[in-house]
Amino acid sequence: MTIIYKKKHKISHKDISENALKVLNRLHRAGYEAYLVGGSVRDLLLGKKPKDFDVTTNATPDQMRKLFRNCRLVGRRFRLAHVMFASEVIEVATFRGNPQQINEIDFHYLHRNYNGVLLRDNIFGNIEDDAQRRDLTINSLYYNISDFTIHDYVGGLKDLHNGIIRLIGDPETRYREDPVRMLRVVRFAAKLKMRIAIETAKPITKLVSLLNDMPPARLFEESLKLLQEGYGLSTYQLLRKYQLFQLLFPGLASLFTEKEDSVIERMLIQVLKNTDIRINNAIHVNTAFLFAAMFWYPHLKSTEQIIAQSTCLTYYDASSIAMKNILYEACRVLAIPKKITMLIRDIWQLQLRMPRRQGKRAWKLMEHPKFSAAYDLLALRANVENNSELHLLIHWWDEFQSSVPTHQKNMLNQLCNTVLKKNINNTINSITNRHESCLHRFR
Repeated sequence: MTIIYKKKHKISHKDISENALKVLNRLHRAGYEAYLVGGSVRDLLLGKKPKDFDVTTNATPDQMRKLFRNCRLVGRRFRLAHVMFASEVIEVATFRGNPQQINEIDFHYLHRNYNGVLLRDNIFGNIEDDAQRRDLTINSLYYNISDFTIHDYVGGLKDLHNGIIRLIGDPETRYREDPVRMLRVVRFAAKLKMRIAIETAKPITKLVSLLNDMPPARLFEESLKLLQEGYGLSTYQLLRKYQLFQLLFPGLASLFTEKEDSVIERMLIQVLKNTDIRINNAIHVNTAFLFAAMFWYPHLKSTEQIIAQSTCLTYYDASSIAMKNILYEACRVLAIPKKITMLIRDIWQLQLRMPRRQGKRAWKLMEHPKFSAAYDLLALRANVENNSELHLLIHWWDEFQSSVPTHQKNMLNQLCNTVLKKNINNTINSITNRHESCLHRFR
């Protein structure tokens, strides 16, 4: 174990949440060991502001429930205490023990499936055991508020300074215990701009299929962390490298071509770039829009295939069937909540309606709750496809939204006249073609 004293690190109490300090101090006063641990210690050492503060202690969940009135116990695989404050939740975990050293009395607290995935793991131990049970070395640093020291049991500080993401213990065993660790390794490498240790990266492509054993709801939550925390593009590139993206989004990945500039990949890269920019500028991100953009071209391709197989269907009907099929396949892997899939369908349906602006349709479309998201997707499509017709449509909607009602009415009248002339010309051309065909037959 390495102890880093106050003079050799830059963590200060003023950078730690007041609520976390309250929890730590109460545990200490009650005679328990208590440390700030994990990402908060890592981020403070890197000079970043932690998103949350986690605490670890030798107090059991039941003891913590007695100690904190504002506490509730959560988790099935491993019991945790959430100490609830008005604006923050402090997660407190009991030191984890080593499952290889448990006795027969404690064995019923441990349960694995046939692949070695830990399903239940309520084995308690001491701080040394706990350090070995954490996933990454850089997340296994403990800050003691009583003497301002940092305790490092696994070489986490060295890896942090060298910019290395490394799993604690045998990587294959740790991935089998919890396959989501493969996603966490990639996520932290992208987030912290660090490289993955060779021995940590090596088993990933071989064990990717273990993620199929994970609950789709958990994979959905992980996908949001991967793509919606401000470093989605670099995360995507690492996911592709280690064949993890292909498992999370099989319907999307199956359409990738060897060409790096395919329209599907251009859309994916652009929407992830835009999402990163919005998040880094503290602008709200719409999850439904992200998925609507990602799956738009698979939906389009599915629509075309349905029309080719059944010529009696209208394009709108084929599109509706394609929406259902694409979202069903996506939800098999990621349990996308119904409220989000409904919004995705709204955004897609508006893509079909936005070119039809005659009469009162344009005003009605602008009143739709998802018009803004649909407009953004239309603009994204225009840029990705470099489509002149879509650019003209975007220009028209830009002008229409920013115009006064009288000018809007004039725009709609001009549009009606243009459409009328086009229909007349099409009719004349059709009649002419039929006439020429008849003359050709009688010659």
